[in-house]
Amino acid sequence: MNRPGRALLSAIVAILVTVAVIVSAAALWFRNAVYGDTGLPIHQTDVVVPRGASFSEVTSLLVRDGIIMHPVAFRVLARMRGVDGDVKAGEYRFDRNVTNDEVLRMLVSGAEQVAIWVTIPEGYTARQIAHTLSEHKLGRENQFAQTFLHEGIELDGTRTRSLEGYLFPDTYLIPTDATPASVAKLLTDQFRAELPAGADAKAKALGLSVAQVVTVASLVEREAKADDERALMAGVYYNRLKRKMPLEVDATIEYVFPEHHDVITRSDLTIDSPYNTYLHRGLPPTPIANPGKPSLDAAFSPQPSDYLFYVAKGDGHSAFAKTLSEHNANVARYLK
Repeated sequence: MNRPGRALLSAIVAILVTVAVIVSAAALWFRNAVYGDTGLPIHQTDVVVPRGASFSEVTSLLVRDGIIMHPVAFRVLARMRGVDGDVKAGEYRFDRNVTNDEVLRMLVSGAEQVAIWVTIPEGYTARQIAHTLSEHKLGRENQFAQTFLHEGIELDGTRTRSLEGYLFPDTYLIPTDATPASVAKLLTDQFRAELPAGADAKAKALGLSVAQVVTVASLVEREAKADDERALMAGVYYNRLKRKMPLEVDATIEYVFPEHHDVITRSDLTIDSPYNTYLHRGLPPTPIANPGKPSLDAAFSPQPSDYLFYVAKGDGHSAFAKTLSEHNANVARYLK
């Protein structure tokens, strides 16, 4: 081989050796960063992973809170395992001196969460909420139901018959060791925070107690589909109550059944229950669901009108009527 060829070969060898050294060093660094470095956290630390956070956001959060020291290695490890989209939102408790590998495994499995995010939809009944909590493995459904349906809260100086209506629908971070009583307090405290300002005075102006107005809100929650019609629908209920007309709300009949019914039949309307607002005048004895903020606001601030009837139009809105003949015409038009 001539001199230029030997020089080229030497250069190539040198480059390959350099690359090999760099790769080896990088591999050694990566291995140590992922499996060997136990310098963090320096003390037991709780971290909340928000719902919907990206892996990049989670990584930044872990760096900020002193859980990991090598964010690049952490991201590479997650990408190599194909789990960068599998982090479970919730609250985690990291002991001292854990590796990046251990942190990632905890976040992906979610098995060691100390609190989890739970969404309670608007309009859920106490039993449905109990079922949702049990599905998240926070406790036994019957124990939650027992607490929700047999405990009460103080409103207007009197105690409610149950917590139905006062378990505010929202998204909560609930400790995995929470008791039914502590969960109930979490939800009812939020209910109190969401009550409209001056709720007591507004209820008195309507001639009702706060608990009764919440019952109206629960009817609105289960019947209304459009937010801009909730206050108008609440006004219909108050108009009927003032005239001592039965409310005739299908959702109150459905509440009697242990499971959801898509259709209320004529025979269902004859069920002898205090919740049957076709047979009994006035409000049902308790709320029939847990209303959200729009329904609470509508019930405490109803829209005045002369309407006494409404019927679902099938498009997410309702047709309102002042007289029975107008209502019957709407029924014929929209309930074909």
